[in-house]
Parts: sequence; structure tokens; C-alpha cells
Amino acid sequence: MTGYGWGEDAQDGFKVTVELSSVNRKQSEITVNLPRELEVLEAQVRDQVNRSIARGRLTARVSLHAGEGMAAARVHVNRALAKAYANELNRLARELKLTGPLSLDTLMRAPGVLQSNEEMADAEDFWPSVESALKKALAMLVKMREREGSHLQKDLMQRIAIMQKSVARVKKEAPLVQQRYREQLLERIQHAGIEGVTLEDERLIKEVIYFADRSDISEEITRLESHFQQFHDCLKSREPVGRTLDFLAQEMNREINTIGSKANDARISREVVILKAELEKFREQAQNVE
Repeated sequence: MTGYGWGEDAQDGFKVTVELSSVNRKQSEITVNLPRELEVLEAQVRDQVNRSIARGRLTARVSLHAGEGMAAARVHVNRALAKAYANELNRLARELKLTGPLSLDTLMRAPGVLQSNEEMADAEDFWPSVESALKKALAMLVKMREREGSHLQKDLMQRIAIMQKSVARVKKEAPLVQQRYREQLLERIQHAGIEGVTLEDERLIKEVIYFADRSDISEEITRLESHFQQFHDCLKSREPVGRTLDFLAQEMNREINTIGSKANDARISREVVILKAELEKFREQAQNVE
């Protein structure tokens, strides 16, 4: 499901911003973009997102900014580290019998001597702010996804209603199929010039009984009606039902295909076409449901 969420939180002169965006996807896929100083928080961010989002491709972007009051003190010198570098470099120069003074420029280029405010802080200290901003962004995202979900629900209910009406017509036609087959069979026999065959003929009755057994679709209709009821049960659930709807769509497709192959009748075949068309629309929309 698609959605967007944004949140921010301030702490100790820093501002944390979290931006979330999601698009439709059958499975769950989460991408987290964190500043280098906060990379160790990726697992915590993922866990928090997974508590609210069960399906879709989601991207989380976390930014860390120094506040206006921190602007003048963004860079610090790690004096202890600089002295350690100087001692080791001077010792190495003596061992290698190198001449020339150790310059300040050389020390400033050494890794870790110059540090920003973000680098000096412990990433874990920022987690409360990241979590607060993330929860705000998730609340906005979920609210947007819920609005989309309500529209999807109406569409899915419409598809199911059309299929229920179609199945009701199939159910009404099913008992008449045997009678129509008997009449068509007798008509073909008469056109073939075979005399003495009536609707009560034993051979004709056996053929009709065989056809009836082979074309009985009562079980498929019952299972379809059960799947429709399971769909309505899903509407009452507060848990993610997207994968359940995928499964129901697969099972409904199985029953509809069986009805189409069993029922050798033009009227029922027309209903099967309607059922397949509506089920395909249902399946496409169900894949967008969390």
C-alpha cells in the first residue's frame, strides 16, 4: 500500500528527521538510510517499522542536524588523540632517522583528530529522538494507508458482491442442466434417425445419470460460498489480511475453473467468464492490501 510519513524530534541542540515512503509490494521490503553516525541504529529502526508495517516496499530516511545554537561548535579537536598521533609519529621519525618537524597540518589530517558534534556523540544516545520522530512518521504513514485501505475495501466488496450474484445464478441453473442435456441428447438421437427412443428410455436415463455425476458442481458452489464468507470475516479483523486474501483468491480460482470444466452448459459458461473477470480484479487489488 502507498503512503508517506514525516516526523522530527529535537534533543540537546540536535534535530532528528525521519521520512517514510511506501509503495505496493506483495511481500515486505524495508530499506533504511541512516547518516554514518547513526548506522548502528538500523536494526532498531527496522524493528520499529515492522511493528506497524507488514507488507509493501518501504523506504526510511533518517537525518541528523545540529541546531542553530550548535552551528558555531560543529567541529572539535580530539586533543588526546592528536597527542597520541604526535608521540607515535615522532618516535617513528627517530627510528627511521627522518628529519624535519611534524606539522600541524599532518596531525589535522589524521583520522579522528577533527570530529563533528555528531561524531562525538554516542549513536545510542540519539535513539530516543530517532524513535520519537519515527513513531510520528509511522502514525502519519499508517493513517494514509488506512484511507487507501478503506477505498480498497469498497472495491473488493463490490467484486465479491458481483461474484456472489453470479454464483447464485449458477446455483439456480445447475439443476436444470441435466434436463437440458436429456432433451438435447434425445433431439440428437431423433435427428440421427433412431426410432423408438423416448425420454423414459433406460439407455437414455443411464446416459443422463452418468452426465449428472460427472457434471455435479454442488461441492464447488458450496466451497465458493464458504470463501465469500471468509472474505467478510476478514473485514472484521484488525490484523493484516492481505496474505489471507491472496490465499482466498487462489482457492476461488480453483473452484471457478472446476465449475467451468465440469458444467457443460452455455449459460453456466457465461457466468464462469464473469466470475473469472471479477476474480482477476479482486486478485490484483488484494495484493495491495496489508
